Amino acid sequence: MKRLLTLIVSSIFLVLSLSAQVNSANPAAEGFNLKDSDSKAVKLADKVMKAMGGWKNWNDTRYIQWNFFGARKLLWDKHKSRVRIESARDSMVYIVNLTDGSGKVFRKGVEMTNADSLAKYLPRGRSIWINDSYWLTMPFKLKDSGVTLKYEGKGKTSAGAGAEILQLTFDHVGDTPQNKYLVYVDPKTNLVVQWDYFQNATDAEPRMSTPWADYRQYGGIKLSGNRGKRELSDIATPGKVDEKLFEELRP
Repeated sequence: MKRLLTLIVSSIFLVLSLSAQVNSANPAAEGFNLKDSDSKAVKLADKVMKAMGGWKNWNDTRYIQWNFFGARKLLWDKHKSRVRIESARDSMVYIVNLTDGSGKVFRKGVEMTNADSLAKYLPRGRSIWINDSYWLTMPFKLKDSGVTLKYEGKGKTSAGAGAEILQLTFDHVGDTPQNKYLVYVDPKTNLVVQWDYFQNATDAEPRMSTPWADYRQYGGIKLSGNRGKRELSDIATPGKVDEKLFEELRP
């Protein structure tokens, strides 16, 4: 009887927890590890989302474009899950459907049609998007599929500012699920002000620590381009773009 009562209470708790997520102003993505995430960490992630403009404004934002540290230009259509990447350094243009991996690749102005070439370069384009979009939009993705959040308490950034710290680990998502991040949140603004990158979740010291600064309003959301010694530039959230950008080399 005692065991049955325990099971019933556990089931009710799980239902209430899931219901809270569904009704939240910042619902978690399917596959977010709510079970192993701290409630305090989840609440802090919700505060970050609100400070960045909120879940609805994030969802309503269709196009995001930016220049990744001067290396390449990206145009991401969030609603149709596709991206255009122009890499000037190697004269490559990738147009990738992020859902099914299909698309087009151009090299030095010539479309690549060989099946082996497409099998090589289309996944590369998708990997570029995974990396480059995370550098820009990570605060909106704290409750993504496969993410586990832990509250690490209060601490200080490299610049000595007080912050609340979130730990992000991953399970079978992205290209590098073994990574770990510590994300520093300003307790006054609830904006991310620094992240520490660990190549492996078991590493004692981060491979890299980078500020998140210079937040600006882009439509309904905030984005930050200042990463200390490097800059994500030409950020914009256009309401409309030429559809041919996702079809042709030169629209």
